[in-house]
Amino acid sequence: MAVFSWGLTALLIGMVVGATCYTLIALYAACKFQRTKPLGSVGFTPPVSLLKPLYGLDRKLERNLESFCTQTYPVYEILFSVRHESDPSVAVVRKLQQQFPSLPIRLLVTGPPRYLNAKVHGLEEMAKAARYDIFIISDSDVRVGPEYLKGVVAPFAGPSVGMTTCLSRGVPSNSVWSVMEALGMNTQFLPGVLSAWLLIGMEFALGPTMVIRKQQLEEIGGFRILRDYLADDFVLGETVAKAGYGVVLTHVIPDHLFGGHTMSESLAHRLRWERSSKCSRPAGYVGQVFTHSLPLALLAVALAPQARTYVLAMTALCIVARFALAWKVGWSLLRDSTLRKFWWLLPIEDLLSFGIWCWAFFGGEIVWRGTRLKVLRGGKMVATGNAMEEPAPAATR
Repeated sequence: MAVFSWGLTALLIGMVVGATCYTLIALYAACKFQRTKPLGSVGFTPPVSLLKPLYGLDRKLERNLESFCTQTYPVYEILFSVRHESDPSVAVVRKLQQQFPSLPIRLLVTGPPRYLNAKVHGLEEMAKAARYDIFIISDSDVRVGPEYLKGVVAPFAGPSVGMTTCLSRGVPSNSVWSVMEALGMNTQFLPGVLSAWLLIGMEFALGPTMVIRKQQLEEIGGFRILRDYLADDFVLGETVAKAGYGVVLTHVIPDHLFGGHTMSESLAHRLRWERSSKCSRPAGYVGQVFTHSLPLALLAVALAPQARTYVLAMTALCIVARFALAWKVGWSLLRDSTLRKFWWLLPIEDLLSFGIWCWAFFGGEIVWRGTRLKVLRGGKMVATGNAMEEPAPAATR
């Protein structure tokens, strides 16, 4: 029994040490990224096509879309797609067409989706209609500054670049659940992205912004390769990297406006995210245990009384490193006002995040836009019911 107890103690201490080391690596990655000069040339401004699939009214949708209409970029067009003319986002697009008559804004009504990932159907149709050879894919819950297009396109001045993506600043609603989700993204998820950027390079993309040449897209099989994947951003970036092209993490940081007003909405969204990650890269998901430094430290304090003094010292170091990382990424890099106001919620968010990470191991079912699906190993989705029967888009989501 004593051997088991010391074995557990050693395991817990090892995990706390590993988590602290990871935190220090992520802190170094954030510092290095901030010092790295942006790639490419700001004078490289070829015509581009902005592709934005819409479904219902995301939070502050009109302001989000309007930010893409006021870019300091010489020539670009915006294509929106909806499944049906009755979608409430159509009125927003029509208003923008009247407000910005000199900007080419087109709305495509694509009909019911052909794939489980309905977004891919809209992207295919917009790609067919696009005039230009560089596609910027951006979600409807993203808001950007006027230099956004210049920043995400500039690296394409180099011929080896096949794709660009960027971090995004989580911006919550006035719900505490949305606030905690934003804190988790800005201080835990994004440090993980920066760690990957430092250690192995970018072998994936982030959904709020993905930029790719039409030529590279056609070489890898087009948007159709994403049709049955929930994590379409991860798969697209991974496929581009495997094809031998560089994926560049730009220094542009747009806002990503979160919904999740209620507890059930937020937990469902986060569980979907975690299960998608678990199925897309199982080994990497298990390794994410080291991103949960504070819960691991508290477990060590509770379950390793034999080395209480040592564990308490490690826990103190772990907590200091955790808050230093959160401040470096959340404020110094992202300028996240949510962190400045709600930093005291970080321990609660860390415990909640750890609970959701554990929960994701049990089962593979998700609910996405009112449809129940199962995510298989490798990240593909299969229907568990009548998955292609689309629910009506919500007037507010």
